[in-house]
Amino acid sequence: MARTTATGRNRAQQGGAAARPPRRHRTFGDFVRALGAFLALAVLVVGVPGALLYFIGSPFPHHVDSDLLQQPITSETFINTLAVVVWLAWAQFTACVLVESKAAISGVGMPTRVPGSGASQLLARQLIAALLLVGVSTAGLVPGLSQLGHANQHESQARPGVAATAQQTPGQQQVRTASAAVPHQQAAQHAAGAQQGAGQSTAKDTKFYRIQPPEGRHHDSLWEIAQRHLGDGRRYHEIYQLNKDRVQPDGTKLSQASLIRPGWVMEMPADAHGGDLVEMPVAAPHVAPDIQHYAQHGGAKDTTAEGAHAATQHAAEQGGGGSGAQGGSGAQGGSGGTGADSTGSGGAETGARHASVTTPTHAETAPEHAPTAALTATSGSHSHGFDLSEALIAAPLLAAGLLAALGRRRRTALWQSVTAGGLRTPRTPTGPEADAADALRVGADQDTVTFLDRALRALSAQLDGEGRKLPTVYAAWLTDEALHLQLAWPEGQPPAPWQLGQDQTFWRLDRPDLTDDADVSAAAPYPGLVALGTLDGARLLLNLEAVPGIVSLTGAPADREAVLASVAAELATNGWSDRMTVTLVGFAEDLTALAPARVRHLADVPEVIETMSAETAQRAGALRTAGQDSVLTGRTGRAQHTQWAPHLVLLATEPTEEQADKLAELAADAGRLGIGYLVAAGSGDLPGAAWELEITSAGRLLAPLLGLDLEAQTLPAAQYQAVLRLFAEAGNEDGSGAGPDAPPFMVDLSDQGRPGVYARLLGSFELSGVAEPSAERSQLLHEALALLLLHREGVHPRVLASALWPRGVTEDVRDALVERLRDWLGTDPGGVARLTFDDTGRIVLASSVVSDWDVLQTLHHEATEGSAASDPTARRRLLTQALSLARGPLLQDRTPGRYGWLSHEIVDAQHPVLVAEIALALCALHLDANKPKAAVAAVETGLVVAPNDERLWLELLRATNATGDPARLQAAANSLIARGNSLGGAGRGLPPRVEALLDELLPDWRGSIAN
Repeated sequence: MARTTATGRNRAQQGGAAARPPRRHRTFGDFVRALGAFLALAVLVVGVPGALLYFIGSPFPHHVDSDLLQQPITSETFINTLAVVVWLAWAQFTACVLVESKAAISGVGMPTRVPGSGASQLLARQLIAALLLVGVSTAGLVPGLSQLGHANQHESQARPGVAATAQQTPGQQQVRTASAAVPHQQAAQHAAGAQQGAGQSTAKDTKFYRIQPPEGRHHDSLWEIAQRHLGDGRRYHEIYQLNKDRVQPDGTKLSQASLIRPGWVMEMPADAHGGDLVEMPVAAPHVAPDIQHYAQHGGAKDTTAEGAHAATQHAAEQGGGGSGAQGGSGAQGGSGGTGADSTGSGGAETGARHASVTTPTHAETAPEHAPTAALTATSGSHSHGFDLSEALIAAPLLAAGLLAALGRRRRTALWQSVTAGGLRTPRTPTGPEADAADALRVGADQDTVTFLDRALRALSAQLDGEGRKLPTVYAAWLTDEALHLQLAWPEGQPPAPWQLGQDQTFWRLDRPDLTDDADVSAAAPYPGLVALGTLDGARLLLNLEAVPGIVSLTGAPADREAVLASVAAELATNGWSDRMTVTLVGFAEDLTALAPARVRHLADVPEVIETMSAETAQRAGALRTAGQDSVLTGRTGRAQHTQWAPHLVLLATEPTEEQADKLAELAADAGRLGIGYLVAAGSGDLPGAAWELEITSAGRLLAPLLGLDLEAQTLPAAQYQAVLRLFAEAGNEDGSGAGPDAPPFMVDLSDQGRPGVYARLLGSFELSGVAEPSAERSQLLHEALALLLLHREGVHPRVLASALWPRGVTEDVRDALVERLRDWLGTDPGGVARLTFDDTGRIVLASSVVSDWDVLQTLHHEATEGSAASDPTARRRLLTQALSLARGPLLQDRTPGRYGWLSHEIVDAQHPVLVAEIALALCALHLDANKPKAAVAAVETGLVVAPNDERLWLELLRATNATGDPARLQAAANSLIARGNSLGGAGRGLPPRVEALLDELLPDWRGSIAN
């Protein structure tokens, strides 16, 4: 599961530092703005009432004359009246300051609009934000990520001071794992030179101390830290020397021993002791010096590195898990990770070797003696101009959702074409669409989607069983080891196997603790979770429907659209939701094809306001009628109603100020109603926005007041359009495609076309024409060959690696397998290799390597569209030959745990449909020739491969009835009745059309069942 992103690898190459997002340093302008905001607040909150009291006096009258209303209006009366108005304006502004200060400090956005505030509250919000930008007490969504990856619960309990230190003050939440990445990495580098003789690393023993905020007039100092943790205050200079000139979390450096700041992280000497010390606050990997040297200076591969990778390669081929299973990371990732290596994508001279350093995201994911860095290499002869979308590869949840939705669409089109009277051959994507399809296969992490879905449903079922309500969840942090739910407020002890995280507002579930027998029958509790980006290997999913107001997104238009497209596509296709409505406005392309039941488009913002006004009122009324306080209450238990499904509104069009005010009014109570708003705000502030996000041109997603600085998840325009074209080519809902059907790979059926290598995939895997490989290599070689045979258009090397090693593998292991496969298949008599690379860099097989699937498609094509289509005798002969190849399901004897990629392949659905088509066509020909027994045999053969095809059931009854044997017809009916009950349960029985045919052929069949 653990794979590093391309950004993390580049940082590792630039000195071996741990992957961390660049931090926004405070600039001089920030301090100037903060000072200006402070002065403005002081003048408005303190100066205005002081001036009024000094020049005019108290706003309350000293006495009330009985004839007050009869007094003449003088200039003094006018000034006093104006003073009262100013006092009221001051009181309103002060209330706004208090409300905005509380919201900023608590991190829950704007709770309630101050009545009639308008611009006053906006001004107060901007001043508070400017002031807090340079403060250390801003609350945020970012947890102390040092606690998001512990190997096990025992380790967390053994070090109780870790969480307490990392989260001692709420204001320290935005101090991320990256805060300690630099000291830890430098500590690892210092330790490497001192311990080469010992042959072990002290990274595990290195301790750190986080400078604490002042308490009263007491300020932490290096002397006191040394006194407490080293037993002698005079040893403060040792701490100073270890941390001198080291960049701290706020971007500054320690330059004088007397100048330290709260939040700084100090590396401590090895003999430091005390409960508030932190061991490895960030899991930064230790990178071997030779690997670091190679990454920094380049050069030929070191023999030591080759030896290490030889061991990794051997382990990968033995277990099939690759280095991703051992080291927690692989350069070539599959569906089990969060990213993949991008090396090998440039054209290289023949014989050149390209390498990069990859490191695990969390050190805890790798065994103590496992390599934590992998030197990857790609043969120059294999290097071509690959153009896979790194944005899709780095978005595993989005890729998994899109891939599953694409498969459903292709299957729907396949069955619709059958219903329309003709089997449609799926088209093979080409160009950018092929690259997008490959990127989806490489990036998709279906295992993590399944874990997230099952974990949330199991939690809902457990809480319901205990009579507890679902907690309000603002966000989820997903790592390779666990799922962390960030609650809006503490909700007590979570149900087992969930446990409290780093503080009372985090619930954590370790992946191994989610058992297969967990109750996952509950409705999806948090369908509004959507991935925004990653931080130090943890993926943030924001719960859009729980946000107390509007979420605004600022930035350049292209960057905004890339974020919105990613959010919209993931919401439309994610696998942890049930019912949902996603309303889109201002999107350039129609996303409805991704999920017609979820996505709808509206014309403009006024239409959104009108539609959502009605729905907001309807949902509020439904909650009152049901006696529920929020939609979360309605999602637990058995009373799960459609009004509790979320409705998420994404606006790519910038609203006007008036429209923004109306949207803010609608969103004021949206979190309780299950409605969420994500709105583009251009480069300025959006009035009424509770949470403000900013996407930068460098791909960072920022929210300073929430403490967020993420590597944003995006779907750029080119990939967005390629994905939409993929869905268009997959076929419309009526079964018609975007173009003519693609012909299958045609096999030369003459004696001159005898294949050099012949593989039988229909049924058990059998191979002829090559020697059987050694037992330890047989599984991988056979699976790789099967994948290539089912993709005659070619397979991208990264797709091959992700299919064979879903948890990730290094490129050299992948390339070694390809070379071994090439050697195994050998060459044709003319000396041409049977495995080559095409112009796009994809692996292709020669026409002399053939499978029975290729022959089956060729025979069917010749019988239905070739020269034999008009000759019943020739057609019957070809169909008989084709049906004889259908020995059973595709790759029937596949090893459990392998061939997982087949679930994404249309061929897995196409094969039984095609066999059923052949059986039905041959049955009709036999019946026309008055050979009912042969017709029955043809249908029975088809049922072996497609046992649930209703068309075969009907034809079996008709063909059996044509034999004139009542006993045989009764036996066929009994067989179908038993099959129908086993498939649909006792209450479902046979399909209506089958029942109607039985009523015609066997009028008393219902009575025979009752007896």
